[in-house]
Amino acid sequence: MPDPISWEFAWPYLLGAFAGAYLLGAVPFGLLVTKLAGLGDIRAIGSGNIGTTNVLRTGRKDLALLTLLLDGGKGAVAVLIAANWGPDTALMAALGAVLGHLFPVWLKFKGGKGVATTLGVLLALSLPVGAAACASWVATAAVFRFSSLAALVSTASAPFFAWLFLQDLQAVQMTAALAVLAWWRHHANIGRLLRGKEPRIGQKSDA
Repeated sequence: MPDPISWEFAWPYLLGAFAGAYLLGAVPFGLLVTKLAGLGDIRAIGSGNIGTTNVLRTGRKDLALLTLLLDGGKGAVAVLIAANWGPDTALMAALGAVLGHLFPVWLKFKGGKGVATTLGVLLALSLPVGAAACASWVATAAVFRFSSLAALVSTASAPFFAWLFLQDLQAVQMTAALAVLAWWRHHANIGRLLRGKEPRIGQKSDA
């Protein structure tokens, strides 16, 4: 176990946690697994996104599942490593990992929507909070068959779960910030949902 933080000099730990998590979060697994599978550039099909939902549009459920696990896993790993230095570094890593996925330096800062990575960091920050958010995603997706709606519901519910299970203001604030990022990245999906134009899970999309 690393030595505890000397809070007189906390900023190097916090900055290091954020930077390391950002670089890990920026790894575009959806793009990598589809290229390695011989499917070309995932950004050229469907919505052009590098995440699980767009990988699913290739018809390869195995690759979509792998992308989901890797994108969620990178967020969880970043948080679990940073947690060795305390809860504040874990929260900074959570933010860094999600921002890395949204704005990856390797892809000129054009990344995915961060849902899997967000759920991964939530599971690592608190298993009950992450499990409840994942359950809300699954339930919403099962009932309505919209991946975007499931993402909106699960991320919006995370701050409430954080308060219910943790009653920690910093955790609530961080989960709320992650929810705002997720909703912002889904602004086009929200518009299509309101117009009745959003494709359901498994359907092709041109947007």
